Amino acid sequence: MPAQPLIKTHVHAGDIVKVISGNHRGSEGKVLQVNRAKHQVVIEGVRMIKKHVRRSQEQPNGAIIEKEGPLHISNVKLLEKAARSATDSPSSKEAETSKGAKAPKKEKSPKAPKAE
Repeated sequence: MPAQPLIKTHVHAGDIVKVISGNHRGSEGKVLQVNRAKHQVVIEGVRMIKKHVRRSQEQPNGAIIEKEGPLHISNVKLLEKAARSATDSPSSKEAETSKGAKAPKKEKSPKAPKAE
């Protein structure tokens, strides 16, 4: 099966969203992760799944842990965008350079006339 192309998403990590369809309809939470290749989002506290983990040094007897599962991106609605600083977005840097914003040139200080 060919890989699906990456899509432009309406939500990003840190945004507050509401689930509008499916078993978890009405739930709200913060987006923890966006998987653009699979068209999925992981929302804090929504679709908690149980995962069985094998014995290890961290879990000497093994364990059953709960973690968030993914939802399809079309099932969520954006409520509030995360505050992003202007320095984080690469488009703002490109916009500054593409508009011809250059560093101001240093003016040469006038030299004192030579005393002869």
